[in-house]
This record gives sequence, structure tokens and C-alpha cells, in this order.
Amino acid sequence: MRKYETLLLLSPELNAESKKTVIDTMVGIIEREEGSMLTVDDWGTKDLAYPVRKFVRGQYVRMEYAAPGKAVAELERIVRITDGIFKFVTVKLADKFVPAAPVEA
Repeated sequence: MRKYETLLLLSPELNAESKKTVIDTMVGIIEREEGSMLTVDDWGTKDLAYPVRKFVRGQYVRMEYAAPGKAVAELERIVRITDGIFKFVTVKLADKFVPAAPVEA
């Protein structure tokens, strides 16, 4: 498995419940494809550098996960057809991901 990061730009018109549904869907895809979600950072609503679909603000969500390549392909396929997601970018952070061993007290 490799470590990836995906940054999503969501519509500013999405309410909290719709945003949570979109994020839960993305987490579900990663876990269904035998990956593991490491972090989900909600950056909130920010001003955009240029208008996107006539909006000047957008909601950012950053997801960091470990997954095989087929999971990333499936995630990006679903992102493209999901309403409320304006843009996205996926970056490979590491070629090999080794989960940290649990630390015993």
C-alpha cells in the first residue's frame, strides 16, 4: 500500500449534513477497497484565488489515507460524479506505508 493525500474543494452551499455525507462516502470507498483512512482535516470555508463555477468561496477538506492504487482510481471516479465537489487533487506522499506499531504503556 501507498500513502496518499486528496484535497477536495466543496461547494460553499453545502450544509453540514451534506458535507458529512460526502466525506463519509469517500471514507467508505477507501475502506471498502482495503485501504485505511489516516486523517480527515476540515479546513472550513476559504476565499478562492479565482471564481469556480461562479463562486468566490469554497469549503476545503483534506484526506490522508493508505490504500492500493485501485482504491485511488475508484475514489477519483466517484469524486468526478458526486454533486457538490468542484475540484480535487490527489498526491502520492510515500511509496511504502507501514502502519505504526501500537505503543504499550
